[in-house]
Amino acid sequence: MINLILLRHGQTNWNKEGRYQGQIDTDLSDLGKEQAKKLALALKNIQIDFFIASPLKRAYETACESAKFHNKEVLKDERLLEINHGTWEGRLSSEIEQDLLKKWKQTPHLVKMPNGESLEDILNRVKLAINDYITKYDGKTIAVFAHDAVNKVIISHLLNAPLSSFWNITQDNTCINVLEISNDLAKIITLNNTNHLGYLYSKEIQLGL
Repeated sequence: MINLILLRHGQTNWNKEGRYQGQIDTDLSDLGKEQAKKLALALKNIQIDFFIASPLKRAYETACESAKFHNKEVLKDERLLEINHGTWEGRLSSEIEQDLLKKWKQTPHLVKMPNGESLEDILNRVKLAINDYITKYDGKTIAVFAHDAVNKVIISHLLNAPLSSFWNITQDNTCINVLEISNDLAKIITLNNTNHLGYLYSKEIQLGL
């Protein structure tokens, strides 16, 4: 069994603008850096044995902010990379072919990004990651810092929920999810917790997802 603390990175300027980021390596915004510091303080007194992050800067730097309080290094795992949005990356919703965008919003499990990935592609790589963590870190608490789509797919997978439930899950910037995972069962302890940012939940409409 492992205790998984699953987190999303801090805000980027592209998050604020509503641009699709995907695997483009964007930086944290000034607000995102502040969010990362507040997250680090929220995790400061939690026993965390290992820190793992997507290699993209927005996730890795958010992880490093927390890891330094624990005197831990951050391990990078490319299987945690955000969905490859393909030709959508860097674009606003208004700049994307609207029929496909509508399909993405209504039936995300049926969409493969132009020259990019599908949710099934993400599922295939994060399943391998989670299985590895269960084996390597048995009995430990690990903090995993990733991205909106990746987190949603991980949560859906652990709850045996279909990928069609993608939009039923919200992941705000620097949100905290806590799950207890054994080989045959995952329990959600908390989901999309943003108390460290001063609010129970965000009313901000997130674009570019």
